[in-house]
Amino acid sequence: MPIRKERNVRPLIAEVQPEAAITGGELYIRGKGFSANLDQSGSLMERPHVMLGEVQAPVVIGSDSLVIVKVPEGASAGELIVGEGAHASEIWSCDIGISIAENLHPVASPAVDSFGNIYTTFSGSRGQKVPVAVYKIDLNFNMRPFINDMMNATAIAIGHDGLIYISSRFDGMVYQVTPTGNMSVFVEGMGVATGMCFDEEHNLYVGDRSGTIFKIAPNRQIYVYATMEPSIAAYHLAWGPDQHLYVSGPTTSSYDSIYRVADNGDVEIFYRGLGRPQGLAFDEDGNLYAAASYMGRKGVVRIRQDRSIAHVLSGPGIVGLAFSPSRAMILSTTNAIYRVDMGIRGYQPFPV
Repeated sequence: MPIRKERNVRPLIAEVQPEAAITGGELYIRGKGFSANLDQSGSLMERPHVMLGEVQAPVVIGSDSLVIVKVPEGASAGELIVGEGAHASEIWSCDIGISIAENLHPVASPAVDSFGNIYTTFSGSRGQKVPVAVYKIDLNFNMRPFINDMMNATAIAIGHDGLIYISSRFDGMVYQVTPTGNMSVFVEGMGVATGMCFDEEHNLYVGDRSGTIFKIAPNRQIYVYATMEPSIAAYHLAWGPDQHLYVSGPTTSSYDSIYRVADNGDVEIFYRGLGRPQGLAFDEDGNLYAAASYMGRKGVVRIRQDRSIAHVLSGPGIVGLAFSPSRAMILSTTNAIYRVDMGIRGYQPFPV
């Protein structure tokens, strides 16, 4: 029988990675003294006890110096503790996202206006008519129908004029919508219209699943801005502070790329080595955030202009992200919207 060796030292947390997570995400906790009971050889006899606020977090892997926990349903407070009672660690603060809307079907990033209202979609399968295509979530997290009569609402972008622009991958149109919900056709003929973004001169870029990227001038004149390989669906777009267009399109590969497009239409690989990169957004310092898997871990990564990369948020099923005026990260998953108070000011090509 192994001899139980009781530990009277409090666990010490040295690092928690990544710094934020949503339900289903995994947090890597490093430190020492995590196991309350070891046998004579020093092997763990009991898994560490981990609390996130008032909710116990399931332990995926536990050792004396590393614990991996999964963020459970209902966790919202970012106060992480390893151990219990007198054998509990000091509180470690981390950012845990809260679900603010559910029963949705986003396929791209949410859009946030200058007031902090969030717009997101119930896109549906190709050709599916849904009761509500686009929802608006106000500052009190009340979700209300915004657009009903649209097929396969896909990407959303806010213009400098305060109007909301929505692409439809069903009819290849981009619709222009007032804040009160009055809708009209802005442009048509965009193929299988997917991702969208504006630049500083108020030009709108629209991705086509075939790989074509269109540029629509403020006077609605349409240009072919760039052409990518047909296997690369220009599904997610973001305009960078360096005056380049950034493009991602997930494939079946586990080693996908994010592309950068110059003003003359030249396409280069900005970063390679991500699993299913999707929604993109920049912060005011020029760092690019992408919903993707990195080193087998799902969530959001931050890529600096020197191509250094870090996993900053953990969570499954994330398809898009945006930043709010209050410096929160707004995430869209395959069925919900989350808010994570990460204190990041997003880059905005123009005031809205």
